This record gives sequence, C-alpha cells and structure tokens, in this order.
Amino acid sequence: MFRLFRLYLYDQLKLNAMEFIEEIKRPTKQEQKTAMESYDALASMLEELNTENLEIEIEETSEKIRIPINTLKLLVKILEETSKGRLVSIVPIATEMTTQSAAELLGCSRPHLIKLLEKGEIQCTKIGKHRRIRYEDIVKYKKEMKARQKQLLIEIMKSDEESGLYDT
Repeated sequence: MFRLFRLYLYDQLKLNAMEFIEEIKRPTKQEQKTAMESYDALASMLEELNTENLEIEIEETSEKIRIPINTLKLLVKILEETSKGRLVSIVPIATEMTTQSAAELLGCSRPHLIKLLEKGEIQCTKIGKHRRIRYEDIVKYKKEMKARQKQLLIEIMKSDEESGLYDT
C-alpha cells in the first residue's frame, strides 16, 4: 500500500506552514505508477455510478465499508495528482492559522497581513494577544485579490487599446 496523503490538523500538531510543507514527501516512482493505475480504474468506474454512497470491499480483510461519492471523487483527484508526482496535502477548511502561517500562504510579510487584519479586509479572532485566522478566510481573500488583479489588468489593456498602445 502506498501513502496517498497525510492529513495534518494545524490545531493538533501546532505546526507552522513551513514545518507543515517540509513534512510532505514527493511520491516515489512506484507510488506514481500505482496511483496512475488506480486513478484510471477509479475514474472510469465513477463515470458509471449514480449513487450517493458506495460500498467498497477491502480485499485483504474482506471488510466492506461505505464511502460517500464526493469523498471518492476527492480520492480520484488525489490519485491523479500523485500520479503526476505532485505533492498532495489536505487542510481542513475550519483550520485556524497563526498570522505567520497565513502571511506565508498569501506570500506577504506578517506586518502587511496585520495591516489587512486591522483594516478588516480579512477576518480574525483574538485569543489573548494572539490573532487566529481561519484558513477559508485566507483562501477567500486570496481569490478576491486575484480577481481584482485580473480586472485591473483587463482595464489597463482596454485603456492601452483605446490610446493605441496595445494592438489586439
């Protein structure tokens, strides 16, 4: 059996983002090959199914377990990424992060993140003197920031087209 992924809970392990990333190992060539074979079989099987919960039998123990279809779809995605040799991790959506971990995820400095928190651009909770930010709030802010950047680029291109600096 190969390692599909490791589930880390920041709250339980008290790891910062850099330690968390260092713990994740790149799949070996054998793991990639096995993942590709499993991905192909599972992906084609999922296309034929139309049920909410599936029953899977573990061959070695003859034990049967029920798995929600969405969980199996996630497993297919994990197998696909593993087969390509990519690192895979799962972060629970409700995970709270330190300001340092959140800043590393955003790719900015901790003082800049603190300014964003103080302006209210990203929600946080305070525990004593320490701030905690939900993972989903960081991801939401990052998506909004990317959307704003894309919109600004479109506006710049339109402005350049109108002034004759950019040729479509």
